[in-house]
Amino acid sequence: MSIKSLAEDDRPREKFLLKGKASVSDSELLAIIMGSGNRDESAVELARRILNSVENNWHRLSQLSIKDLMKFKGVGEAKAISIATALEIGNRKSQQEVLERHQISSSKDVFEVLQPHLSDLSTEEFWAVFLNHQNKILYKTCLFRGGIASSVADVRVIFKTALEHFSTRIIVAHNHPAGSLKPSSEDINITKKIDEAGKLLEIELLDHIIIAQNKFYSFKEEGIL
Repeated sequence: MSIKSLAEDDRPREKFLLKGKASVSDSELLAIIMGSGNRDESAVELARRILNSVENNWHRLSQLSIKDLMKFKGVGEAKAISIATALEIGNRKSQQEVLERHQISSSKDVFEVLQPHLSDLSTEEFWAVFLNHQNKILYKTCLFRGGIASSVADVRVIFKTALEHFSTRIIVAHNHPAGSLKPSSEDINITKKIDEAGKLLEIELLDHIIIAQNKFYSFKEEGIL
């Protein structure tokens, strides 16, 4: 279904999904927030009229009160509050500093990041930490539960996630609930598979960490990787 064939109130949402947020105009963004227009105007037309009244300036729009917004036909209290809320979120976002990403410089750093998630579990979990070229963490998540042998830590899922987060480096980790740090043959095999797949995609596997309570084993440090 093309965007043009949709009801006009639905088009901004579809455009946002299909073409990305940068493709959506200011009036279309406001229309998405409002959700609908009135009997005489679509949401986009109403949004355009509201923005025109403040010279298309978001700062001036944020200065309007709930009562001011409700003067526009089709804007009730709920819509007015939605508009004011969205503008206040934008205001608070602009006042916050961008959070500095945690940078990994050693296997111990990885251990400290993942120990709270893995050290006290009674079952095995397989995690991955996705990094940029500066070794700063972009994303970390549990990918599999139930052990390496049963899941074989699906390599496709690992690299699909890496690509989704534009990661150029990864570190994988899993826990040994029994407390032993010695890698199994399955641990070694999956490490080799991930390493080989990463070379094809130019996504480097930096390390594989085994965690057992307050200690860890690094494939990189032990010369296996």
